Amino acid sequence: MFELRLMCPEDRVENLSDALDALDALSVSVEDADAQTDAEQALFGEPGMPPPKDGWQRSRVIALFADQALADDAARLLQAQDFFAGCQVLGIAAVADQDWVRLTQSQFAPVEITPEFWIVPTWHEPPAQAKQVIRLDPGLAFGTGTHPTTRMCLRWVAGHPNQPEVLDYGCGSGILAIGAAKFGAQHVVAVDIDEAAVQSTVLNADANGVQLLAGLPDKADGHYTLVLANILATPLKVLAPLLCAHVKAGGHLVLAGILARQADELIAAYSLYCKLSVADEEDGWILMTATL
Repeated sequence: MFELRLMCPEDRVENLSDALDALDALSVSVEDADAQTDAEQALFGEPGMPPPKDGWQRSRVIALFADQALADDAARLLQAQDFFAGCQVLGIAAVADQDWVRLTQSQFAPVEITPEFWIVPTWHEPPAQAKQVIRLDPGLAFGTGTHPTTRMCLRWVAGHPNQPEVLDYGCGSGILAIGAAKFGAQHVVAVDIDEAAVQSTVLNADANGVQLLAGLPDKADGHYTLVLANILATPLKVLAPLLCAHVKAGGHLVLAGILARQADELIAAYSLYCKLSVADEEDGWILMTATL
């Protein structure tokens, strides 16, 4: 396979991507050309919502082609188009053969939650200082410990052990439910609308030697001393009455998947049921909690 690399301004990203797709590119990706520099721009968005921007002020567009002839033709045809003004061909190069499994594994090193609590893929040994470990490999369901929202939730769980009843609503891989069980939760329920996530949670719980009940949202009945929901701001607002109804009097509500700029929206959405406040912040994301 061959990679065609291009540079373009933000307002040309969509036209260029569409043209590459029409020219039989196997894939098209867009990166911030200023990533890892002081000029890097963070673009946050949510599924189902319009993207904040089509690209970055200086966008690097990378298209993958099946052979060099296709990549060469694409570069030549693009440079003849009016919309290519302001764009630049950076080059065409063969994609080296690699052990993609090993490459993927190398991107998932052990993740520190606290100095003594780590998320460790099965192909790594736990760090010497780790006293509590969740074994978790990347899979179809969200939640490997690498995202700030997951880390913040797990830090909160580690700091509030021995919860009598825990509900993980929107469990993904089950990582939060497993973390709660590892820290002494007596009864843990993990639910998700995605059956693949439910199955992932069951397998991950078994691999970690913890007991929990996993299923679709109708499994979440009753009241819990801790309700965790690491989803996104928009569904969290819709779920406000449901999630709060599951929290026992004196129990805790812990919400994540929220951008710092969305704090006031969440506070307003939950104001009829509880008083949310920001408990943690990392890389533009926040953790919000309330005691009911």
